[in-house]
Amino acid sequence: MTKPLPDAAIQIQGLTKTYSGKTPKQALKGVDLAIPRGSIFGLLGPNGAGKSTLINIMAGLVTKTSGQVKIWDYDIDRQSRMARSAIGVVPQEITIDPFFTPRQSLELQAGLYGVPKGERNIMDILAVVGLADKANAYARSLSGGMKRRLMVAKAMVHRPPILVLDEPTAGVDVELRRQLWDQVRQLNARGVTILLTTHYLEEAERLCDEIAIINHGEIIAQDTTQGLLALFDAKVLEVRLDQTLDKVPELLAPWQPELRGNKLIFSYRPSQSPVNEILRAIRHAELEITDVSTKESDLEDTFVQLTQDAA
Repeated sequence: MTKPLPDAAIQIQGLTKTYSGKTPKQALKGVDLAIPRGSIFGLLGPNGAGKSTLINIMAGLVTKTSGQVKIWDYDIDRQSRMARSAIGVVPQEITIDPFFTPRQSLELQAGLYGVPKGERNIMDILAVVGLADKANAYARSLSGGMKRRLMVAKAMVHRPPILVLDEPTAGVDVELRRQLWDQVRQLNARGVTILLTTHYLEEAERLCDEIAIINHGEIIAQDTTQGLLALFDAKVLEVRLDQTLDKVPELLAPWQPELRGNKLIFSYRPSQSPVNEILRAIRHAELEITDVSTKESDLEDTFVQLTQDAA
C-alpha cells in the first residue's frame, strides 16, 4: 500500500538546542513549525536568530537537545535515513570542485547518497536547472549563476521532495537574482516544497506563500505573506507642499510626521486615522498640497517591527 503524502512537508514540535561550553547557549527555545507540502516557505530572522541551527538539525548535521522533527513524515531520530533522503540542502557557500564537470559532480553526489547507477537521471536533473548544455564543461568555466544552479542540482540528485535554499541569492546581481527566482518557481511547480532563508525581504515577499520569523531562537510569527503584511495595519502617506517648512505645524503634531523640506511623511494606521482626517488637518493648517502618495506597509516594515518588539 502506498504511503499517503503528508500535509506538512516538515513538522517540528518543541525543538530545543543548547550548545554546551563554559557559558551554554540556547540556540533554539521550543520551536514549533509546520511547513505545508507544496509551498514556498520563507524562514526569516536576524543574524544569530537560530536559522542555521534549525536547518542543520533538519539536515542531520546538528544533534537536537529535545523535541521532535519530522521530514516528509519521517522522524529524524527513529527514521533518520529516510528523513535525510527526503531533504536536499543548498548552502549559501558555493562548494564545487572546479576540475569536475557538472555531470561528474552529480555522479559523485549520487554515489554518496547511494543512488543506483541506473536510477540517477543525471541529464534530466541538469536539464531542470538549465545546465544540460554544460554537462561536460569544467565547473571552473561556469558563470556565478550557473555554479549556483549546479549547487541546486547537487541537492536534487537523490530526488528529494523538499529543497532548502539557504540565502540562495546572497551577493548576486539583480538580473541573476531574478533568474534564480524563476528557477525556484519552476521547481515548486514540479511539486518540490521549498524552504527559503533570505536577507532580501523583497525576495521573500515575492516568492513565499507563507513565512515564519525567528528571533532569539523562538518563532515570533508565522502566517501567510499577506497575513503578515496586514498584521500592523500600517501605511505611509507622503504629502508634497508648495513651500518648505521650518517645523511641523501644531495642528499636525498628533500624527508626528517627519519633515523633509517641502514634504511631510506620515506613518499611520488607517483603522485609527483615516487619510482624509490627516488631509483635513493639513488644509486647516492653511498649507497648499501639490502632490500626495501612499505606500502600503511592506515585509521589511513588518520584520523590523516584529524583531524590535521581541528584542
